[in-house]
Amino acid sequence: MTLREKVGQLLMVGFRGLQAGPRSSILRAVEAGLVGGVVLFDTDAALRRDWRNIASPAQVRKLIASLQRVAPLPLLVAVDQEGGRVARLKKRHGFADLPSARALGEADDPGATGKAAAATAAMLAEAGFNLNFAPVVDLDSFPDNPVIGRLGRSFGADPLRVVRHARAVVAAHRRHGVACCLKHFPGHGSSRGDSHLGFTDVSDTWRPEEIEPYRALIAEGLADAVMSAHVFNRRLDPALPASLSPTVLAGLLRRDLGFAGALFSDDLDMRAIRGRFTRRQALELALNAGNDVLLLGNNLAYDAGAAGRAVAALLEAEAAGRIDPRRIAEACGRVLELKARLAAPGRKP
Repeated sequence: MTLREKVGQLLMVGFRGLQAGPRSSILRAVEAGLVGGVVLFDTDAALRRDWRNIASPAQVRKLIASLQRVAPLPLLVAVDQEGGRVARLKKRHGFADLPSARALGEADDPGATGKAAAATAAMLAEAGFNLNFAPVVDLDSFPDNPVIGRLGRSFGADPLRVVRHARAVVAAHRRHGVACCLKHFPGHGSSRGDSHLGFTDVSDTWRPEEIEPYRALIAEGLADAVMSAHVFNRRLDPALPASLSPTVLAGLLRRDLGFAGALFSDDLDMRAIRGRFTRRQALELALNAGNDVLLLGNNLAYDAGAAGRAVAALLEAEAAGRIDPRRIAEACGRVLELKARLAAPGRKP
C-alpha cells in the first residue's frame, strides 16, 4: 500500500445524506480510498435537523451497500447503538426499541443482556453495519453525570457488574459478525461535564477502578476495539486530554493493560478538542498518541471535504517529520487486522 492509502485507512468520517449518489462527496471519498470507515447518525447536529443518514431499514441497507460497492477495501461501518436513549436506529425509523444499559444492569441478568445485545447485533448486521460503538464500560460513579449517568448509559457503579454485562454484549455481537468498541477509556463516568460541549476535567473525581473493566475484558480477549475519551486528568497526564496522550494510550492502555487491538479516538470534532486544538493539530496529536482510527463525526460542524483535507494534513505532517511513517504503518496494520475479522456485506476481507 502507498502511504496515502495507509493514511486513508486511518480515517472514519461522518457525512450527510440518506443516499450516496455518484456525485456525493462521501462516495467520491470512499472510492478514492480517502477513508477506511464511515459512521452514521440519525440527526444532524449542525443543522439541528432530525434526520441525516437514517430513515428506514431498507434505506440504510441500500446506503451502506452503495458505499461498500465502491470501496477499494471493505469499510468499517459504525454506529452508536447502545440501547435506551443512545440509539441511532430508532423505533420511528422501523427498528426495534431496546433497553438501556442502566436497565439491564439494574436487572443484573447477563442472560437477558445477552438476548438484548443479540437482537441489537442481528439488526445491525442485517442493515450492513459491522461495528457498534458499544458497550459503554464507564462506571456509573456520578449518577448526575450529564453524558453518562443522566442518560442511563452505564451498567452500574460496580466494575464486576459492568464486566458481566459487557461480556454478554460482546459475545452476542461476535455471534452476528459485528465488532464492539469499549468506551470511553480511561473512564468518563465520574465527569461533571460533557466533552461534547467543552473541556472536561476529571482530575479530582476519577478513580483507578474505572479502568478495571478494560483490564478484565482485555485479559479475556473480549476487546475488539477501544475508544479513547476526551477527558483531562492531570494525575495521568498534566498537559493533554486522554485521547491525545501517549502516556495514557501507549502507556496505560497498551503497555500496562496489554491492549493490542484497534484504538479509536472519540469524535475529534467534539468541543473538548476543537475548543483547544485545530483539526490539523488534533489529527496529528491523536495519531502520535496511539489512536489507530481518527474519528471525524463531521456532525457538530460540517465539512464536505473533511476526508481529503484530513489525508492532506496527515501526509504533510509525515513529510515534515512530525509523524513517523512507522506509526502510520502500525495503525494501518491494526485497522486491516480488524477488517480481516469482519466480512463486510458482499465482500471478502
